[in-house]
Amino acid sequence: MISLDLARALADAGLQWKPVSGDRFTIDQPDLTGEVFTVSDMTVEPHDFSTGTVLGFNGTTEWALDSVELEETLWLPREDQLRELLGGTFRGLERENGHFRVRATFPAGGDSEDVEHAAPAAADAYGAALLDLIARSDG
Repeated sequence: MISLDLARALADAGLQWKPVSGDRFTIDQPDLTGEVFTVSDMTVEPHDFSTGTVLGFNGTTEWALDSVELEETLWLPREDQLRELLGGTFRGLERENGHFRVRATFPAGGDSEDVEHAAPAAADAYGAALLDLIARSDG
């Protein structure tokens, strides 16, 4: 699973989340740090209103929580979602000496640049590459 710090950096960089069943998230409040929730049609369901998206907690009797606004959550994208977000820039994932290395080719002016991002977890390597891609596209 992607680290909270990297998930927060991606959100701060502008990565948008449209919740779907199977997505994981945490509620970005100190007393809930480390609690991971999963969007599910049965338990946590996104409700879209004109004022924004609210995640409703259905039938969770152990929680005194009915819903939470999307802005109060932190999306924890999965490896496959991060890879998909890299799109056509993604070239490969390799494992070497206990680390995962994501290779990608990013646009650079009128040319392209080969980049690599490594981390102990594959999701963090994908996330670092995506963060780099977002930063380059903003510049």
